[in-house]
Amino acid sequence: MRDSGKLLDLIRSATGIEIPENSGLVAVGGGDIHASYRLETNSGPLFLKLNDADSLAMFAAEADGLAAIRQTDAIRVPEVIAYAGDDQLSFLLLEWLEMSSGGPREDRDLGRGLARLHRSRGKWHGWSGDNFIGSTPQINTPSDDWIDFYRECRLKPQFEMAARNGFGGPLQDLGNELGKRLNGLLGSHHPSPSLLHGDLWGGNKAALPDGTPVIFDPAAYYGDRETDLAMTRLFGGFGESFYSAYEEEWPLPEGAGVRCRLYQLYHLLNHLNLFGASYLNRATDIANSLLKAA
Repeated sequence: MRDSGKLLDLIRSATGIEIPENSGLVAVGGGDIHASYRLETNSGPLFLKLNDADSLAMFAAEADGLAAIRQTDAIRVPEVIAYAGDDQLSFLLLEWLEMSSGGPREDRDLGRGLARLHRSRGKWHGWSGDNFIGSTPQINTPSDDWIDFYRECRLKPQFEMAARNGFGGPLQDLGNELGKRLNGLLGSHHPSPSLLHGDLWGGNKAALPDGTPVIFDPAAYYGDRETDLAMTRLFGGFGESFYSAYEEEWPLPEGAGVRCRLYQLYHLLNHLNLFGASYLNRATDIANSLLKAA
């Protein structure tokens, strides 16, 4: 990180926020992409995410997703204070929230809240602009057809990236065949576009001291609500009370089990592209199982 005094001057000039001259930055946990800090200001602490100048687009997309979710009043997210940058770095300032992992009660409230979030509908599948899934660009070209959107904006870019990263051969054959047979897998499933968190794994949820569930770090877009639920089942961290509460609020239609694997494939391919070959077998196994189901 560059000189902290110059960083604080940048934040002051970009936001108008009053920061004491002797204020320091305390490093906190916040993911593996950006550096995260607690920043003391005259109005109380804020959560600061910091990276190089090229990351400003990522911060803008995150702020956009948080604002959209917050506007629904369905589920708690951190309030966006500001984001800005210069020729050396960029930052995102968020409301500081004291958070813990929570338990079954918080999971239950989160399930209900997520179902309410999904009832916020868009005119089409996609988003007003492209954003990011982790550090990977996420294509959000609007489409009236969910199957076309999932093929062209989700699976196809990940398979193409995998080929560029050296994962060709059998994986690409599976991807090509899966693209041809996607209509058979999704069949008559034509979901309305729901507002999605987009990257809802266990590390992107928490609870406030009063038990209120919180979600953060979205990769928001409008699409099939089942994609959020598929992501929650991929790496664990969500209790059965979460799923039962969601189903009570808004039951899933028939065939959700097969679609769950299909939607998990997108995230497994993204992990393959971000983190390497340890995800190859799992992605290949799911692709094969989907072709058998089709």
